[in-house]
Amino acid sequence: MDKKEKVKYWILPKLNNLELLHATYINHSFTKHIHEGFAIGVIEQGALKFSYRGKKLIAGPGCINLVIPGEAHDGTAMSDEGWTYRMFYLESEILEQAVYEISGKVRKPPFFAEGVIKDDYMAHFIRKFHLLLENSATPLIEQESILLTMVTEFVLRHADEYSTVKSAKQDNQAVSLAREYIEDTYTQNLSLKKLSVICNLSPFHLIRIFKESVGIPPHVYLKQVRIKRAKELLAKGLSMSFIAQETGFADQSHFAKQFKQITGITPKKYSNIIQ
Repeated sequence: MDKKEKVKYWILPKLNNLELLHATYINHSFTKHIHEGFAIGVIEQGALKFSYRGKKLIAGPGCINLVIPGEAHDGTAMSDEGWTYRMFYLESEILEQAVYEISGKVRKPPFFAEGVIKDDYMAHFIRKFHLLLENSATPLIEQESILLTMVTEFVLRHADEYSTVKSAKQDNQAVSLAREYIEDTYTQNLSLKKLSVICNLSPFHLIRIFKESVGIPPHVYLKQVRIKRAKELLAKGLSMSFIAQETGFADQSHFAKQFKQITGITPKKYSNIIQ
């Protein structure tokens, strides 16, 4: 069966209007244009051919394709197969903040010389996160945390000037404050921004010191707090739908999936065992 062109484009207002694209193009060609921010994506199938910074480039399956702000580029399919890719369109500010957190001294957009990058780890990270953002049940704090982690990792691994990150100054009081807040408000759709304001730290710095101190980032800690509470309610024989709502999960299906990820068994099986 012939492939058809498909385009899904959406914006996430709660992530500073982050723009995302998942598309399959067969005959479509992009004329020369520029982006105000950074365009970072992963080729899933086929190959994309484009002109960029004086070179003719080809991005095949598993490759990261990248365009920096203000750099003119075009785009077309390498063959009749077309290409399928997942794209993030990131405002410069978030990468500038990542540079500042990494260097501790400068706040400027990072520079990436290459338009096609082969990095299996990073490509898998980008694609997996893009897929995650198609699921509206994903908690906001998880979306925020992974976005910051992805951007920081990408700058560290591929920006021209940055290969090491400054040491993080530990702040046990801030970590304790963050843990207490998560434990007190776990039923809510917590925001990393609000958590960072409460701790008087940048979101980047909070994630780093929290993970170094606790062993997991804030969004995973939130998940574990919710699962712990769910276990207590399951032991009382309460319904799955009630427990999902009571512990802050989007719905029963999301609750069951997250529960199994942490415990290795379904909530129903756990309920049967515990009772």
